[in-house]
Amino acid sequence: MVSGKLIFTVACTADKPVVIGIDKKKNGRRQLINCPTGTIEGTDLEGKPLKGTLMPCTIDSQVIRPDGVCELSARYGVKFDDGRSIYIQNDGIRTVPPEYAEKVLDGEFVDPDLYYFVTTPTIEVYDDSLRWMERHKWVCKARREPDAVKIEYYLIEK
Repeated sequence: MVSGKLIFTVACTADKPVVIGIDKKKNGRRQLINCPTGTIEGTDLEGKPLKGTLMPCTIDSQVIRPDGVCELSARYGVKFDDGRSIYIQNDGIRTVPPEYAEKVLDGEFVDPDLYYFVTTPTIEVYDDSLRWMERHKWVCKARREPDAVKIEYYLIEK
């Protein structure tokens, strides 16, 4: 059995989507979402605090398919309060029951309790003290609110 340990949480604001285009028959709705502010809080493997902020230019690229499935890829830099930094590429999927597909394709907000929203991040570090982040696999449980996103980062344990 695979298990994960909650290590940290990212919480960020989310601007209104910039819609690139909509094709309700083939591609779906392509959009970019700017996340101008955010925080990261948690602990490292030894229980020491990890606290910081998201760097400017965090972006979430999404395509919502005609069936309501959202494929997403977010990219952001994190600057910890102690000056260390990491880069995160977080790819995932968000789905809704079929009866809500048209609503999300039209850009309407759907109750986050209806979503399946899971991501698999890759973390790149710039300080040897954070190398453990690159040497583990992660899975995230996320929650989308109208103007914010909360992402819980779970380290897959051996």
